[in-house]
Parts: sequence; structure tokens; C-alpha cells
Amino acid sequence: MLIRSVELAGAGVVDVRVVGGRIAEIGAVGEQLPGAADVDGRGAALLPGLHDHHVHLTALAAQAASVRVGPADVGDRAGLAAALRAGPPGEWVRAVGYHESVAGDLDRWTLDALVSDRPVRVQHRTGELWVWNTAALHAAGLEGDGRFWREDARLRAWTPPVPLDLPGLGRRAAALGVTGLTNADPSPAPGLSELLAVLPQRVVIMGIDGPVKMLLDDSTLPPPTELAATIGAVRPRPVAVHCVTRIQLLVLLLALDEVGAMPGDRIEHGSVIPAETVPWIARHGLTVVTQPHFMVERGREYATDVAPDDREHLYRCRSLAEAGVPLAAGTDAPFGGFNPWAAMRAAVGRDDVSEALEPADALSLFTGAADAPGTPRRLDVGSTADFCLLHTPLREASETLTGDLVRATFIGGRAVAGDA
Repeated sequence: MLIRSVELAGAGVVDVRVVGGRIAEIGAVGEQLPGAADVDGRGAALLPGLHDHHVHLTALAAQAASVRVGPADVGDRAGLAAALRAGPPGEWVRAVGYHESVAGDLDRWTLDALVSDRPVRVQHRTGELWVWNTAALHAAGLEGDGRFWREDARLRAWTPPVPLDLPGLGRRAAALGVTGLTNADPSPAPGLSELLAVLPQRVVIMGIDGPVKMLLDDSTLPPPTELAATIGAVRPRPVAVHCVTRIQLLVLLLALDEVGAMPGDRIEHGSVIPAETVPWIARHGLTVVTQPHFMVERGREYATDVAPDDREHLYRCRSLAEAGVPLAAGTDAPFGGFNPWAAMRAAVGRDDVSEALEPADALSLFTGAADAPGTPRRLDVGSTADFCLLHTPLREASETLTGDLVRATFIGGRAVAGDA
């Protein structure tokens, strides 16, 4: 394949020849190879394909078979009831995205008052909690208040299979210029690698061929020495540690003081990073994989849910980068919106301008390598031909940073989306 007349970072407007799924030549290449595809880039930017460094693929693929009941979808208790009752009587209802701002805390009896004639299960927006009504509990032979905290693996055996629209997910990602995905489930289900092989994207699965995912929760937080032992037990593999509170971050940093950090170790989310911990993170060489779009998607709830002392430390970007901390991003979909361009826009348009990124730096949040998310990839001779071809030069694209900018997406030199 020859992609003619594209804007390539550091090289100006050039031709790019692809042979065997890799870049073979860059420059005024000249005549096309016999029988090879010929794409006119029209002077637009050719970028490394985007990589979503933190996403939950099976949960995202199940979204099409789920009822959305978040604050943006249903406004109050009546709206929640209407959404849950919309399905046929007797059939399981799987609802996702719930937050207490809709109708307060949920339990078995609260859901019974809304829907009692069919099994209902509602997932909290964080993905950490499921709430079941009585019909669902009885269908599974369970009792209790219907609240299940981080028990997805156990609950899976008692629920009907959910259709997974993986081909649709792959097309959706490709249309946004995404050529790589890192699945961030803490305990990958058996057969997950084979299941996700249908996706056209290059997929990395934490715990299998990626870093080992570790969850920290305030209610079960281990002492630093215990966490250090847990990390030491998986060495020499790197770890990706879920940190969404101040205390979780402090325990992780103290543990790494004891066991030592290694290349590839990551902080997932970094929701609250106090200023005094930034040099500490830099000293350990940790990468932070963050979600800047949560400041837009959850800003109203953060204003009341987050302690006042923590609000100024939410989802740092620029201060981490300026301190030399490798920075990358993932959408955390379906627990966040599945659009890396929206995350980039959020990083550029921060209300707190001291944490806002320049457009080029926001773009680099999603162009890092799978095993080095904070190091942006370059398109050089020999590079894998995973590309995102835009409609415009990069300067124009930087003014909007939207998914509509993507003209075509290539994986291994093969067009998987768009006009190529």
C-alpha cells in the first residue's frame, strides 16, 4: 500500500509505503508497487493509531443489551422505574450506569418497589456494585439485601448470558481511529483471549499478556507491607494498581518504597493525587493512566461526592507531565464514555487551567505503546502500520479534537474503517 501526500510528524508532507504490515519507506516514494492499494492522503495528518489504555471490553460489548440508568439517561425515581419496567415481564433486566443522584441508595426492597414482576440487576456507575431485586435473588436461589460488592465472578454463574456485540464494538472503535485496546478487568474470565480475538484491534489483557491488575478498596485496604508482599509475589511482572482515593495512593507508594518499582508499573485512574505525592510518583518512575473526561462526565456529582480537600487534586494532567511522570489515558468504558477524542478535549479544556494540556500532549495520551503507555509512538521506517488518517492537517484537527476528524483507520496496513 502507498499512502500519498500525508502530513507526518517531523517529516512534513510525504508518501508512506507499507509492505508486509510495516512502514517500508517514507518520503517521495514515487511509483506504486504493482497490485498494491493506493490512498491519496490529501495533505491530512497520518497519526499512530490510538490505543485505549484502560477499557473493560466485555462489559462494553454488553452495553447494547443493557438499560442505561445513569444521571444523563434517567432524571429521577420515576424515570428509573419507567426504564426498568420497559422490558417484557418475566425477563431479566440488566441496567447499568446508576448513580445515587438519580434515586438515592438502592437495595433489594427499593428495587422491588419499582419493579417486582421480573428479575432486575442494576450496576453502579463505578462498576463496583450490583444491586438485585427479590425476583433476581430468588431466580438464583440467593438471599440478602441484594447488594453485591465486587462479586462479578461469583454472580456470573447465576445470571443468563448477555449478548456481546463484539463486532459492533470493534467497528465503533475503528471508526474513532482506535487500533489497540488494553482490557483492564482485574480477574480475566477463562477463554477471554479467544473471545476477544474477533476484534480487529490489537488487544492486551491485564493479567494475561499485560501488567497484573490489582484493586485497592478503602474498606479492605491492606497495610503497605502486605501490599508490598503481594506485588513482590508477581514480580518480575509489572503491576497496574487501581487507585481512586488519597489513602489508596499513599498505601501503594509506601509499598513500592519497600518492594521497589519496575518499568511498566502503573497507577490506574489516579483520581486523587495530592500535590506532595507527585515527586514521589516520579521518583518511582510510575506511569499514570488517567481519565480526564470524568471531570466533564461526573463534574456535578464530584461537587458533592468528593471531599473538599480532594477536589483540587482530581485527575491531574499537566502537573504530572511537568514533573516527568509518564502520562496516558484510557476511557474506562463502559464506566466512562467510549470516545478517546472526548477525553482529549476534556484534558485541553480543563476548568483548572493549571492542569490543562496542549492539544499535542492530549493526543499523546492515546498514542503510547501498549507496554509503555506514557511514551508516544512515532511512525518511522520499520514501524507497524497501525494508522489513523485524518481529514485535515494536525493544526486544524487540534482546534476541535473530535472523532469526526478520522477519515480512515489501518491495522497492520489493512483498512478497517473509513474512506481509504
